[in-house]
Amino acid sequence: MPTRLAIMRIGIVILPDQRWAESQHRWRQVDEWGFDHAWTYDHLGWRDLVDGPWFDSMSTLTAAATVTSRIRLGTLVASPNFRHPAAFVRQVTTVDDVSGGRLLLGLGAGGIGFDSAVLGGETLPPRQRVDRFAEFTELLDLILREDGTTWRGDWFAAVDARNNPGCVQQPRVPFVVAANGPRSMRLVARFGQGWVTTGTGDDNDLASWWASVSTLSARMDRTLAEAGRDPATLDRYLSLDSAPVFSLSSAQFFADQVGRAAELGFTDVVTHWPRASSWYAGDEAVLADVATRLLPELRR
Repeated sequence: MPTRLAIMRIGIVILPDQRWAESQHRWRQVDEWGFDHAWTYDHLGWRDLVDGPWFDSMSTLTAAATVTSRIRLGTLVASPNFRHPAAFVRQVTTVDDVSGGRLLLGLGAGGIGFDSAVLGGETLPPRQRVDRFAEFTELLDLILREDGTTWRGDWFAAVDARNNPGCVQQPRVPFVVAANGPRSMRLVARFGQGWVTTGTGDDNDLASWWASVSTLSARMDRTLAEAGRDPATLDRYLSLDSAPVFSLSSAQFFADQVGRAAELGFTDVVTHWPRASSWYAGDEAVLADVATRLLPELRR
């Protein structure tokens, strides 16, 4: 196994598609196994799973904070599709407080689909979604940093928005900003403590996907240089399961993918808890093997 794996942090997504009585053991388990961060999706419903059970992300993370002690917890990712910064701040500060300062706030522009349609609004084209995301991120940052924010933009308004008592993590919780395009990457450079990418490329070609990740990593380097920001100040997260092959297909495949991410300069990777069918279908025994055999090696 490449020695560079020792610097990688490993995270896992637990979808909010089970009742808490069933899912809480997963959050406890990943904490005990030594994963660095655990995430859940922030959607009102997601793809073809919209017809099945689905639970709120921030409530789930609050519950997860009470059954874990060290692992960082996050949204992958929250978006302005159905969130307003002034209201969202209260949820963010609550989870950060309950977790003792372990919240990572993943943020993204929001796609099309159930989340963008369920409230009855129009489906926005990509440029407008990024416009809205830029304003969402700036206002969220401002309210989290300053108590009593008044703002009026093209997409959001706030009048004397409060954050008291503020975040446990100061000056605010870390933003992990999802970005593949140039404009969103500039938001990363301005507001992000972390950057997360899903890659692009042919859905059926693993080599093409890795080529896209390499291209995006180089683009992020250029964006940081243009912004005059030290690359060492930005954590880089790669969502491994955006590739056409599930990262937990086998323990060796997972190790290989982590190694490739490290070679491209990523500091963190994220996998998914295997599901019985459909999205992220896999064998929980592979996850247990990775957690008990490979994770200790990553930390030597």
